[in-house]
Amino acid sequence: MSFDALAPHYRWMEFVLAGDKLQRCRTAFLDQIEPPRDVLILGQGVGRFLVECRRQWPGARITCLDSSSRMLTVARGRLRRAGLADERVTFLHADVLTWSAPQAAADLIVTHFFLDCFRPDQLEQIVPQLAHAARPAASWLLADFQVPAAGPLRWRACLMLKAMYAFFQRVTQLPANRLTAPDDFIRRNGFKLRQRYESEWGLLRSDHWEKLESTTGG
Repeated sequence: MSFDALAPHYRWMEFVLAGDKLQRCRTAFLDQIEPPRDVLILGQGVGRFLVECRRQWPGARITCLDSSSRMLTVARGRLRRAGLADERVTFLHADVLTWSAPQAAADLIVTHFFLDCFRPDQLEQIVPQLAHAARPAASWLLADFQVPAAGPLRWRACLMLKAMYAFFQRVTQLPANRLTAPDDFIRRNGFKLRQRYESEWGLLRSDHWEKLESTTGG
């Protein structure tokens, strides 16, 4: 999987297809959680959330992990153009499937429009890794697509997601060919859903999960 080819075009593609809807999902709980000391962002993309994260918590240490070196370059440039310092931001070029997560290293895990890229067997590997990196009581912010339970909204979502997966599989060699809800994986690794915000007639969701202090994940 590589998003290198899309890196120069991703921002305008998102604007044309969704306006600011995805960004509103990313930032839905940004001002409602405890200020973190260490933030781990997976699949940051072109850096729109990173910019808001840096503005919200200028003293936090932030690690951005992405398998696309071009996406990381675009994200770094966006941060600098916003006039924000990047000396406390680490841009890590790595594949989450082969990356070894540091233990209890982050107060905040962020996976916006990231976990939907993977098959269930890969989520079985990825989610425990992220839980391993989270400190007790850490927050996990997740924005993603979802499929409504029934009716015309479900049909609409299924058609849209089918087209999206066909496109991204062709262009990026995306591992997944359908959406897998990550909820059960996250719960099994010691997190509890605190808040959820749904939008776009149930197609989009923003979650705030919190790690239970008595668990170690895995």
